[in-house]
Amino acid sequence: MLKDQILEELKGSRDYVSGQQLCTALGVSRAAVWKAVEKLKSEGYEIEAKRNRGYRLNPAADVVSQAELDELVPGTEFLRGAVFFPCIDSTNLEVKRRAEAGEPGPFLAVADEQTAGRGRRGRSWDSPPGTGIWMSLLLRPGIKPENASMLTLVAALAVAEGIRRATGLETGIKWPNDVVVGGRKICGILTEMQTDLLEISYVVIGIGINVNTESFPEEIRETATSLKLCLGQTVRRSPVIAETWKAFGHYYSRFLETEDLTGLKDSYEAMLVNRGREVLVLDPAKEFRGTAEGISGSGELLVRLPDGTLREIRSGEVSVRGIYGYV
Repeated sequence: MLKDQILEELKGSRDYVSGQQLCTALGVSRAAVWKAVEKLKSEGYEIEAKRNRGYRLNPAADVVSQAELDELVPGTEFLRGAVFFPCIDSTNLEVKRRAEAGEPGPFLAVADEQTAGRGRRGRSWDSPPGTGIWMSLLLRPGIKPENASMLTLVAALAVAEGIRRATGLETGIKWPNDVVVGGRKICGILTEMQTDLLEISYVVIGIGINVNTESFPEEIRETATSLKLCLGQTVRRSPVIAETWKAFGHYYSRFLETEDLTGLKDSYEAMLVNRGREVLVLDPAKEFRGTAEGISGSGELLVRLPDGTLREIRSGEVSVRGIYGYV
């Protein structure tokens, strides 16, 4: 498309690009150039137009678009494709629809806004435009169904690493899959699986990252944060998306080698904020305390009880909190 060609020309220049240069390079009229630039502006690109000089793109502007994804996906080798939606009900629902229609994956759906985003246990996930990264991945891994839950921990590793690479922030993981910065949650991950008899048909990994959110509802204000609040400035979402999936491709390939977390245990534990801390295990049968020591090869949290007993805590059964706060 013409607007994508113009975007490429503007990205390739640090200075103004004249309208005549664009007309000559692309073989179109000035009117066509103007219309394409206006379309790019409507998608969120900040393009300055100056008389007798031309157009200049602000490279620091936060824009997520199909053109951005098309540029990023080739650098993420394991992805077969990605699609961007200005607004959608839910990226998880969209990926499920595509999976049921035969999409082989790995396939990524990204949205600027969700109207029906969901978190764990059916909770709604607020997904307003321009504030976060709302994305879902379709996988068809040839693994046993009982091993699929470990992909949530793989995704947490990738998000934590992706944010570090893109922003320089020190990230951690609150077991099993909450990515945190400064002791506050910055990302939620929801993994869903569809099985066919005793085999996995597909897995959907939904990820929501608070990027440019400036405030939170009172009930989560003390436990949630965003990249913007941490850095004190607007953060470009596209690099975070790109670095997250580059990291995921690496960690996912290592996971598939053993179909468990033995090859990723050290990397995960290095980011585990619970490790070495006293935790409260919220077991429906009985709450108890202990010291988190790390994870098992299959992703259970290893908790040392006061009597010296080591227990393996499964994420689907309980929740874990810090004794004096969220972590």
